[in-house]
Amino acid sequence: MSVGRKMMVVMKGLIFSYAVTGVLLALLAFLVFKFQLGESITDIAIVAIYVVVTFIGAFITGKKVKEQKFLWGFLLGVLYILIISVVAIIIGQTFHVASTANLSTAALCIGGGLLGGMLS
Repeated sequence: MSVGRKMMVVMKGLIFSYAVTGVLLALLAFLVFKFQLGESITDIAIVAIYVVVTFIGAFITGKKVKEQKFLWGFLLGVLYILIISVVAIIIGQTFHVASTANLSTAALCIGGGLLGGMLS
């Protein structure tokens, strides 16, 4: 499989990951509204959603790519968190690259992608 085709598989994995993210974040928003969940629980749930969807997206990507799966899972995790970060900056959210929370979230997403790729 050519590199271009592998990148298309990664892009499809990203699209799938973002679709699942949207559904899970909508569900979380409903749960926060219905049960008045606290901010700390919500923050943890958001990061957990990010990690789970990067794992799933990388797992699916690895199944289709079939070689160097960890590398393509890593790339998916990096692109996932990079796109989220860029969108956060564009919509005007306060974003500090070197903050512990952002670095931890990035590391967890990249790790989720790596693990998903390796286990596929």
